[in-house]
Amino acid sequence: MMQGRIHSTESFGTVDGPGIRFVVFFQGCPMRCLYCHNPDTWDVNAGHTESVESLLEQYRRNAVFYQNGGITCTGGEPMLQMSFLTGLFTAAKQEGIHTCLDTSGICFNPEQPEPVRTLLAVTDLVMLDIKQINDEKHRALTGHSNVNILKFAEFVSECGVPLWVRHVVVPGLTDDPKEHEQLGYFIGGLRTLKGLDVLPYHTMGKRKYEELGIPYPLGETPPADNPAAEQAKAAILRGIKARLRASGQ
Repeated sequence: MMQGRIHSTESFGTVDGPGIRFVVFFQGCPMRCLYCHNPDTWDVNAGHTESVESLLEQYRRNAVFYQNGGITCTGGEPMLQMSFLTGLFTAAKQEGIHTCLDTSGICFNPEQPEPVRTLLAVTDLVMLDIKQINDEKHRALTGHSNVNILKFAEFVSECGVPLWVRHVVVPGLTDDPKEHEQLGYFIGGLRTLKGLDVLPYHTMGKRKYEELGIPYPLGETPPADNPAAEQAKAAILRGIKARLRASGQ
C-alpha cells in the first residue's frame, strides 16, 4: 500500500480553495523562503505516514460539510511526493471529490512534464504561490530560481486547469510596484487564471522558529498591512490589463 509522509491534516479549512475543505499538509519542502511560516514542514523525513485510504476515510467522516469544498493538498511541497499525491487525487476523483493543489511549482521539470500532466488530469484547481517575479530576487528570497515555476504556471494553463495565483507582500523584499506590474503582465497571459490573492506578510511563524531553535531569517522585518497588499494587488491588476491590451483582448 502506497504511503505518503504527512505533516498534519485540518478538518475545516476555509482559506485553501473554494468552500470548506479537508486540508492535507505534506511533509518536506526544497524551498527555504525567508518568510516561511511552516519551517516544521521542511524535513522530508519528519512527520508521519498515511495511506491514500486513511486520508480519504478522514475526509468521509465529515463529508457532509465538504459538499461545496473538497480536498486540498498543501505543505511543505506536495509535488515532492508526486506518486502519492497523484494516487490520492485519482482516488478522490473516483469518489467525485473536488481536488485542489496548493504548490510553489518548484518541483516541475519542463523536460519531463508527463508526471505533472498525469497529476493535472485529476486536479480541479491549482493554487500557485509566485514569490517574486524577478529571478535574481527570487533566488535570494527562496534559494531557487523561478524559471521552472513560471514554466509550471504556463503548463497548468496549457493543460486547461483553473489557476489561482497567490503572492505575499513582504516589506523590502516583494513590495516593488514595478515588479508587481511585471507579475501581472506575466499572469495576464495565463488563459486559465481564475483568481488572485495578494496577502500581507505576517510574523506569526516566529514562534515556530524559536521552538525549533532556528534563527528567524527576517529578524525585525515588520508585518505588511492590508493597504500595502491592496496597493500591490492594484499594481498586479494594472499589469494584467496591460497584457490583455497587448494581446488585443
